[in-house]
Amino acid sequence: MMPEIGHFALIIAFCLTLMLATVPAWGAWRGNVIAMALAPTLAIGVLVFVGISFGCLASAFLQDDFSVALVASHSNSLLPPIYKFAAVWGNHEGSLMLWALILALWTAAVALFSPSLPLLVLSRVLSVMGAIGVGFLSFSLVTSNPFARLLPGTPVDGGDLNPLLQDPGLIIHPPLLYMGYVGFSVAFAFAIAALLGGRLDASWARWSRPWTNIAWGFLSLGIMLGSWWAYYELGWGGWWFWDPVENASFMPWLAGTALIHSLAATDKRGLFKSWTVLLAIFAFSLSLLGTFLVRSGVLTSVHAFATDPARGMFILVFLALVVGGSLTLYAFRAPAVSSKVTFAWVSRESLLLCNNVVFLVATLTVLFGTLFPLIVDGLGMGKVSVGPPYFNAVFVPLMVLLVPFMGIGPVSRWKGDDVARWRSELMIPAVVAVVCGFTFPLLHAPYNIWVALAVLLSSWLVLGLLQDVWRRLRNASSPARGLQRLTPGYCGMLIAHLGFAICVTGVVATSQYSVERDLRMSPGDTQELAGYEFKFIEVTQVRGPNFTADEARIEVSRDDVIVASLLPQKRRYLATGSVMTEAAIDPGLFRDLYVAMGEPIGNDGAWAMRLHYKPLVRWMWLGAIFMAAGAFTSVLDKRYRRQRHVVQSGNKAALHGA
Repeated sequence: MMPEIGHFALIIAFCLTLMLATVPAWGAWRGNVIAMALAPTLAIGVLVFVGISFGCLASAFLQDDFSVALVASHSNSLLPPIYKFAAVWGNHEGSLMLWALILALWTAAVALFSPSLPLLVLSRVLSVMGAIGVGFLSFSLVTSNPFARLLPGTPVDGGDLNPLLQDPGLIIHPPLLYMGYVGFSVAFAFAIAALLGGRLDASWARWSRPWTNIAWGFLSLGIMLGSWWAYYELGWGGWWFWDPVENASFMPWLAGTALIHSLAATDKRGLFKSWTVLLAIFAFSLSLLGTFLVRSGVLTSVHAFATDPARGMFILVFLALVVGGSLTLYAFRAPAVSSKVTFAWVSRESLLLCNNVVFLVATLTVLFGTLFPLIVDGLGMGKVSVGPPYFNAVFVPLMVLLVPFMGIGPVSRWKGDDVARWRSELMIPAVVAVVCGFTFPLLHAPYNIWVALAVLLSSWLVLGLLQDVWRRLRNASSPARGLQRLTPGYCGMLIAHLGFAICVTGVVATSQYSVERDLRMSPGDTQELAGYEFKFIEVTQVRGPNFTADEARIEVSRDDVIVASLLPQKRRYLATGSVMTEAAIDPGLFRDLYVAMGEPIGNDGAWAMRLHYKPLVRWMWLGAIFMAAGAFTSVLDKRYRRQRHVVQSGNKAALHGA
């Protein structure tokens, strides 16, 4: 009965979403305040019924209802309850339900927490988000029904969840990633509302900034957790592979980074309004493109869902409608929201523009590398592969070009500035950064010029931030007064840029200094790696809730002192017979020691072992956490929390102005 209730609730949610997409839009067009005022209520109604539907699907998984095809295919009675719940979105149909739920959450949040928005604007924003919801809910109901039954042939047990997904990463990673993906729909909705209004000033950027920052923060955490999950779960010791689906999440992040900087310029100076609108469209369109790549079957990836072409065609049509419709509207209305403000070439505005151009070019290079194999294959020109050599060759120089501008940006002035002032402000940070860059690699032999460059650029960025903080404190009546004047928005910028510097240092250091060895080890053998001794003690049999495993015990010592006891496993899952590698890691702030088991060799108890020494690898994820924390901190700015009651007369005035 619960699946039928869930299916019925999903149908009701679709009907309410259709009303949300049409009724407030009609009200905004006709000037009907009553129709516009229905938008928040409809948004909350959609959330309620999508939540009921999602809850019914989760209940089917937790209760082992194998009459539901989705449960029978992706769960098992032996699966731990926490993974039964996570299995709800560990598949195509369930992941769409999670997408719809998160979209409903974002829509309801905009409806509930936007009291400062004029009713006209709010109705348009919610209507656009409703239109997006219509697309996804119709996709779920027409091609991907999660409640399809296996009657009367109900299996005794399920086929089990993919062993790769039986990990805490499945619980956290997809929801965070979808919070970022779907969150960009808010910025997109505000952009479309601005285009529909045609005469909105820069205030629309202020309304959309907190939502965009939150979405970008969630997407940063989602990508970070995905990288961490691949690092410890796949047994390769890698953290980024330029996989097409990894790129599909990275491209919206790059476009979103350009967007949050452009929104800042639009909010504070009324600049780049057309550019900002285009970036909002671009960021959300890339999120939809990622959905198409994962579910269309056009690419092969460890992250991709195996789906039929009909589903891919549905998403492709939806993507074409969203992108084509929004760009057409942009072509007609962009002149109405274009900027009239001028600025000097030497100014903060110019630096922000350079920042956005670099991020946009980086996005396009990743997009080209991701789609090029598909284009070549579609034209019948054979199979080609675009891998890390291409991406590293085009992406890394762009980041190297970007960081100098990031160091200058915080100390620069709006409208116009002076190169001589930059020189006086940043001379000491530049000298210190050069010293740090060229001396740090001396601590590790052999000397590595790439690490030197990374430390130089990271130091330059951090010292530029500190110089700006010092300037603000120096010009205040007292240090305490100066600290009080630092707004949450400014502090968020400091934290995010600091996180970027930490991440750059971690990426380059672990890429250049990592040591890896694949070797044969028998119990009692000892191998040296990066000054550490790895001793293979024994292999024992262990039993998990739904698997058996060979578990090795590796003692790691340095200077005859034991620093870690590592327990890597080779697991065999009972339901499917799948064999998985479970790496063992001794984590640290400055290094990771990593051991993964391969296959048994011979009859003497020997195993293939992979040993890794990973310096500063955790700085990448620490930097991402800092970037997300900066985004969330900026939302605490009182400008975004200021409540303005919109009275009826104000709404009528807005209607007349439209």
